[in-house]
Amino acid sequence: MQYNQLGNSELLVSEICLGTMTYGQQNSIAEAHQQLDYAIAQGINFIDTAEMYPVPPNAQTQGTTEQYLGEWLAQPHIKAQRDKLIIATKIIGTGRNYKWLRDDAIAALSRKNVLQAVEDSLKRLQIDYIDLYQIHWPDRNVPMFGQVEFNPAQEREMVSLHEQLETFADLIKAGKIRYVGVSNETAWGICEFSHLAKIHNLPQIISIQNAYNLVNRTFEINLAEACYRENVGLLAYSPLAFGRLSGKYLQTTPPNSRMALFPNFGQRYYKTNVNLAIADYVAIAQQYALSPVQLALAFVRSRWFVSSTIIGATQMEQLQENIDSAKVQLSAEILTAIEEVHYRYFNPAP
Repeated sequence: MQYNQLGNSELLVSEICLGTMTYGQQNSIAEAHQQLDYAIAQGINFIDTAEMYPVPPNAQTQGTTEQYLGEWLAQPHIKAQRDKLIIATKIIGTGRNYKWLRDDAIAALSRKNVLQAVEDSLKRLQIDYIDLYQIHWPDRNVPMFGQVEFNPAQEREMVSLHEQLETFADLIKAGKIRYVGVSNETAWGICEFSHLAKIHNLPQIISIQNAYNLVNRTFEINLAEACYRENVGLLAYSPLAFGRLSGKYLQTTPPNSRMALFPNFGQRYYKTNVNLAIADYVAIAQQYALSPVQLALAFVRSRWFVSSTIIGATQMEQLQENIDSAKVQLSAEILTAIEEVHYRYFNPAP
């Protein structure tokens, strides 16, 4: 397992990060702990969660994922190696009707909400500090989760980025969090956060967690340059496009799969040309004696701007294949074939 420096921080994160958003919905606590044990035994030191997990989010299960992870972290043999693990979690942004999470969730990133959210996550996780605290999505009006056009008519009140950074600075001083990251962010957001941090001596954003995979490479258009110039590492989520890049959805939707259980989730992967592109990528994998999963994950891992690839699985066999993909290196010939498909079906799932 390779380890990469995350932004300008002291964090060295494994090139594969264990995502946990199925814990408490599709995975029991026993299954979650089995996955966690296996992952760290393979060299993974980076675990990502969120206050709203599992997904799809609802009032009955919210926080369960952090609780499952917290019970695992509280075990004496795991607690003894806490300093070797990098635990990341997230606070929700504005624009979702999650009033059941906090009374004033509409002002998602107010100082009061952030301080409360950190304390709640620490309690559920049963730890003293969070290594990477992330804004799950921006507090301001931005297109995200498959939307592609900015609409000024949807402008709303927001907590200023400056105020957000000031709150995070106080949490760092208090020892509650170590570093700050963003998720589902834009190039403007990366640059503005970085600019404010520099001129006001506030915490620098070290990471961005955005979707990136063979059918959604929009990160390359503007965000790659912004992150390069501001030294922000990409934590690529959905590297398998909700499992679709495994090829298993090409003919039918398998029962008990995520798409079968939650058909309204991940709508971007139902768009025109997605299946056509996936079929071509599956054909490339078969031509070079790779599984479609190996091809998809190895491609994401090969990109210069990716600090870590976030994988998730409901079955141990899936987890093992995902982690084993770290052994796969794509040849120049395979990468050329991938580019040909990419330009034939340009970002069908932005």
